[in-house]
Amino acid sequence: MARSRGSILLQPLVEAVVTMLAVLATLLCTLEIAPGGGPAVLAVVLSLSLSRSHMDHDLRGRLEAVVALPLVGFVAMGVGLLLRHTPWVGALAFVAGMFLAIWLRRFGSMARRAGRLIALPFVTLLTLPHIHAPSNGLLAPVLVPIVVALLSLLWVTVFHLLARRLRWLPPIRALEHAPATPAQEGGMRPVASTRMAIQMAVALALSFVVGYLFFKERWAWIVLTAFIVNSGNRGRLDVAYKSGLRVAGAAVGTVLAMSLTIHTGANPSTTGVLILVALFFGVWLRPLGYAWWALFVTLALALLQGFEPQPPGTLLWLRLEEIVIGAAIGLASAWWVVPVRSSDVLRRRLADALAAMAEATDPATAERLPARVARTLDELEDMAAPFRAARRFTHRFRTLQPADWVDTLLACRTPVIDVIVRGETPGRVRQAIGAARKSLRQPEALLPALQQLRQTLEG
Repeated sequence: MARSRGSILLQPLVEAVVTMLAVLATLLCTLEIAPGGGPAVLAVVLSLSLSRSHMDHDLRGRLEAVVALPLVGFVAMGVGLLLRHTPWVGALAFVAGMFLAIWLRRFGSMARRAGRLIALPFVTLLTLPHIHAPSNGLLAPVLVPIVVALLSLLWVTVFHLLARRLRWLPPIRALEHAPATPAQEGGMRPVASTRMAIQMAVALALSFVVGYLFFKERWAWIVLTAFIVNSGNRGRLDVAYKSGLRVAGAAVGTVLAMSLTIHTGANPSTTGVLILVALFFGVWLRPLGYAWWALFVTLALALLQGFEPQPPGTLLWLRLEEIVIGAAIGLASAWWVVPVRSSDVLRRRLADALAAMAEATDPATAERLPARVARTLDELEDMAAPFRAARRFTHRFRTLQPADWVDTLLACRTPVIDVIVRGETPGRVRQAIGAARKSLRQPEALLPALQQLRQTLEG
């Protein structure tokens, strides 16, 4: 049974409220010690990144964040200065940083969280590459990124702990993922995370070259869109499907930003409030689809650039042109540079879900909880949309539909969780799960095996 619409919206709403409270607290403290747009932007993006990374959920994570956050903030401001004063060197540093952020995924959950901390401040530099600390603040400019990073860690931790104490957020145990095993290289091709890092690096490098050579000061949004198209890459089909949604969201966000700029003028206070409101809706609605995140983040970033003395109407059409060019570059990189097959990623998700079911129904397992099974099925459902869209267009001439695998296994959610909760270990269920796992390497046999598993569970 799929997650209800209410659960999809209510829990993210609470998380968005807690996240924005931490953002506001960090922002107010930052404005007191280091007035100016640069430190304020850094405070907001580091708070957002830390809230999403969940590095504050335990003592080890907080200690790692104490080291990682100041370093990320300092490096981000340094790359921003390079982009402003030595663009080609800054572009090289930017591409290397984003490659590292994605490549780290192969080393487990903690490395993935660190990668998220790297990515968001770097992306913000694309729209405000001249972030710098003013010299008239309470702190020396070199100390500002370090203090801002520690402030973001403090307030995110405080509000998350308070929300969990009040039971607004689930306990930490429910948020933990199973430890990931470091990926191993296979054959002559790198693992998926390495290939995605290479794709991102190629897309960003090509975007910088095209932007610098042909678009002068307009290069940033070409690079930004190439990043948006390639982020969260789960294979070629996923990129082809989501790039349309992301480009549409970015285009709508740009239109809204220009419309708001025309009607509200260049009032910094009004624009600042609109930016925070846009970020709140982006954080809240992101679980419904990346297009919402792209829409509201693009809206926020476009409003941020609205302080620049350029006619909004002119910026609108230029921005749409840059979005299309960046999307084309990102798509080409994902499709032709060491491509990742979406069906391979899907079978990996199916394997994870079936492995969780096998463990939870094994009599030798001391504590059998349904949380891991539910999580793996949620991850499977999260990547189902591109396959369902492909099925609508290809069902007349293609009999093998990966979307059928997804729907059949997701239909097992309720009966398998019932078995786990009751503490039963029926042998026929374990045999059906084992047969489905064996059929993963045989696409033609996979659907019948999953259908048999469903019939066994329901019987």
